[in-house]
Amino acid sequence: MKIKTEIQAVIWKINVEIGQKVDIDDTVVILESMKMEIPLESKYKGIVKEILIKEGDNVNEDQEVIILE
Repeated sequence: MKIKTEIQAVIWKINVEIGQKVDIDDTVVILESMKMEIPLESKYKGIVKEILIKEGDNVNEDQEVIILE
């Protein structure tokens, strides 16, 4: 399962780490766009398998940022 961004933004903070259990509606990443902090919540339950971004990265709309297993 892949968690994707919904907007173009900057990765402000990553709230998960590899191996961490994630539930539906958990905030996995906080995005910054136009000086606003926007939480990116998981739509799935799972365990973080891979983190594809790092804090400070620019991301595009619909970009994969976290992979869950």
